[in-house]
Amino acid sequence: MSTTPQAAAEASSRTLVELQGIDVVPDSQRTAKPSDLFWPWFAANVSVFGMSYGSYLFGFSISFWQATVVALLGIVTSFMLCGIIAIAGKRGSVPTMVLSRAAFGVQGQKVPGLISWLTSIGWETSLTITATLATATVFDRLGWSHGTTTKIIACVVIAAIIVVASVLGYHTIMKLQSILTWITGAFTIGFMALTISHIDWATVSSMPSGSLASCIGALVMVMTGFGLGWINIAADWSRYQHRDASNGSIVFWNTFGGSVAPMLLVVFGLLLAYSDEDLMGAIQGDPIGALSSILPTWALLPFLLVAVLTLISGAVLGIYSSGLTLLSLGIDIPRPAAAAIDGTILTLATIYVVFFAKNFLGPFQSFLVTLGVPLAAWAGIMIADILLRRRPYDELALFDGRGRYGQFNWISIALMVIASVVGWGLVINQFSDASFNDWQGYLLEPLGLGHRGPEGWEGTWPWANLGVIVSLLIGFGGHLVANRGTVRRQETGDYATDAATSLVDGGRA
Repeated sequence: MSTTPQAAAEASSRTLVELQGIDVVPDSQRTAKPSDLFWPWFAANVSVFGMSYGSYLFGFSISFWQATVVALLGIVTSFMLCGIIAIAGKRGSVPTMVLSRAAFGVQGQKVPGLISWLTSIGWETSLTITATLATATVFDRLGWSHGTTTKIIACVVIAAIIVVASVLGYHTIMKLQSILTWITGAFTIGFMALTISHIDWATVSSMPSGSLASCIGALVMVMTGFGLGWINIAADWSRYQHRDASNGSIVFWNTFGGSVAPMLLVVFGLLLAYSDEDLMGAIQGDPIGALSSILPTWALLPFLLVAVLTLISGAVLGIYSSGLTLLSLGIDIPRPAAAAIDGTILTLATIYVVFFAKNFLGPFQSFLVTLGVPLAAWAGIMIADILLRRRPYDELALFDGRGRYGQFNWISIALMVIASVVGWGLVINQFSDASFNDWQGYLLEPLGLGHRGPEGWEGTWPWANLGVIVSLLIGFGGHLVANRGTVRRQETGDYATDAATSLVDGGRA
């Protein structure tokens, strides 16, 4: 059977998209519309893992109503910030961390790029760990093998699925996410129906209110755990949008897609956690496994399948983008090879945590806060940069330090460093099994916001983790003031750029 020239051209175009590295996406391949952004964001965030945040919020000693307001505000706000970052993808046709070269310089971008890569690796690993632990716990309840061998097999199989799916590229991932959306959404509703009887409204409503500082701390954790955890990859999917797509629509579909499931899941998780103290404690070590403990036996396998699929869905987005970030750092390898490297790191890190680490939640949350500070600074700088710009990016100059964006923007780099130093001084390590972060919080006592006694931090503000928000605001405000003139010169200046060199050096997959 012969192939028509048109069919051959379409097949070739699709292959290029699947193998797309960090180079500029041609206009012929920018066929997505804003509503298409709903599918990857919803599928990656519909995970029942979101219910476990009910237990985490309870740890801040706030009432159910306070936790609900904090959860809704933190989720929507953080994903809206992702939506703003996504606007840059439409304007520049390249991945998020390549776009940040406009604000940091072609070589200066490697500073936030390294933070971004570490953050993505951490998220992928945490999702794989959660899926592995959930598999062992469910197998245990079913009376099947649940020892070391089971965990190793689960770890390897889950990691392999994540890597293979991410290697296959944009179209495959988008199709996979649209399918997973319907499957996981339906089964998650089923889980809620089966467990709603465990909610004790009298116990939930009797929880006393907490302080303003506790609410702020809970808000920071929600923002860091949801939208801010994705913000460094937010433009990786919008780069396939039509150039004339509405900015408002891009922000809306990012926000709606990312927020709608977590809002329902976290509130339902709050109801479960506030109703059952034993369940709340179990979630600390094995979130998905603990949630499975309140299900009837016949529902365990479907629950496990859906839980693992939702975790894999989020990890696929993360490892695809972490591979792009690795390329943006100057690693000259094909994108599939970059995904394979990240997959190897993910597997080894998962094995270490599952078999050698004593606790999962403490190091995980400490990790989120520590990397969340510089990542928040980067996000503030990027959001300000996007709001300052009135013209599309010079896509070729993003790959050539001789162009309008230069090699280094030392003001942006200094802002990120300053914001991080201040931010780390306003957060504390709250976990005994993460002693590697005990150096944090050095500004709290000088500013009269708390005291570190023999039993640990005293007062309410140390637990609020103000440093994440402060870091974001320093980056945002500092860039608006200090780099306004730089952005104006970049958009109006006449810079010579060697287009051929830019495209080759850009990292074609």
